[in-house]
Amino acid sequence: MSTFEHPNGLKSAAGLHGLHNDPNAGYMPGFGNDFETEALPGALPQGMNSPQKCAYGLYGEQLSGTAFTAPAHQNERTWCYRIRPSVKHTGRFSRIDMPYWKSAPHVDPDVASLGQYRWDPIPHSEEELTWVTGMRTMTTAGDVYTQVGMAAHVYLVTASMEDEYFYSADSELLVVPQEGRLRFSTELGVIELEPKEIAILPRGLVYRVELLDGPARGFVCENYGQKFELPGRGPIGANCMANSRDFKSPVAAFEDRTARSRVVIKWQGQFHETFIDHSPLDVVAWHGNYAPVKYDLRNYCPIGAVLFDHPDPSIFTVLTAPSGVPGTANIDFVLFRERWMTMEDTFRPPWYHKNVMSELMGNIYGEYDAKSQGFVPGGMSLHNMMLPHGPDNDAFEKATLSELTPQKLDNTMSFMFETRFPQHLTGFAANEAPIQDEYIDCWDSLESHFDGTPEGKWDK
Repeated sequence: MSTFEHPNGLKSAAGLHGLHNDPNAGYMPGFGNDFETEALPGALPQGMNSPQKCAYGLYGEQLSGTAFTAPAHQNERTWCYRIRPSVKHTGRFSRIDMPYWKSAPHVDPDVASLGQYRWDPIPHSEEELTWVTGMRTMTTAGDVYTQVGMAAHVYLVTASMEDEYFYSADSELLVVPQEGRLRFSTELGVIELEPKEIAILPRGLVYRVELLDGPARGFVCENYGQKFELPGRGPIGANCMANSRDFKSPVAAFEDRTARSRVVIKWQGQFHETFIDHSPLDVVAWHGNYAPVKYDLRNYCPIGAVLFDHPDPSIFTVLTAPSGVPGTANIDFVLFRERWMTMEDTFRPPWYHKNVMSELMGNIYGEYDAKSQGFVPGGMSLHNMMLPHGPDNDAFEKATLSELTPQKLDNTMSFMFETRFPQHLTGFAANEAPIQDEYIDCWDSLESHFDGTPEGKWDK
């Protein structure tokens, strides 16, 4: 198999078809597939996992994403064939402080999390910020120690990580770019990510993040619990929503480079650093189903009502991380993108409601149909569990009084991190991030249209 060299110095296979100019040559399709890939011919053992002597003098090592005895349909692991075993990629650890990256449980006694909140985009600063130092936690939920719940972050990146690497022992990270492009050089290959795409970085995976176009800003859902998976479609069947073939995992790539390197590890909400004398991105070949993945949100195929009424927003679920309660997710990742609205005699925006899930929303671009103004690209909102929310008055009146012709919702892409746990605001979210103090007032102009007659006040 032919090889090529990435701009960052990693060597990798040219792809399944050996096409150097194929835009997908660096990726393999499928969600949770059992992949095999090698950056050097013959580096991947055949017919066994742990030969007495690996080709090229490599070390065989397994990276387990689940317990060995997890059910077969949930069991995830990858065999890596690397220049050095990963015990050589850490040394003595020293605690370091990351004041803006918080983990649950984190309850600030001076912050009220009960309420409906919305923020303008967090602005960039002149400070040099990497993927790790630029992470800003907005909310936490659940408990990192017992591996349930999540945290929601905004990342602000103005600089690449130089001879610096990171991994989280606590969580997998769902990355949602809003501005700027990033390259994730991981142990298992390279993922380049831009707005309108997402990536999942598994727990325990070592990587370096480089800035391609900046500054970069986006959202991160840190998942402490069971891994994200595709939701069951039920009577929808086998197609639409997010299709497995549109998810892409990288082909093998490796560095064989000697340089003093810093490795930062997040473990039980604490941060540690260790120093080594080489790059830890030295996996020459791998096979398995525990790997990073990217997905283009423009491939999400929404479904909806074609005659009347409004289905539950669960029809827009891209990924779900299950809990121990069937049908009640630890986290749902939900996407509201461009789509046609054709329902007759129906209030088309999201209806007013309160529910057992806590909803943190982010705007990637465009305008969200339930808010007439104020929810701008890069902004966020939080509607905590059992707190009512819904359209503001302008959106309500427009939807109630408009002629219901087929309408294309265009230039819109927002998402939701939804969890069964209450989300607690951090001090940064309450005091430093650009919170919209007037957001709660957006419902003030809603009026009663009841006058005791079947028609109400609308037709008078």
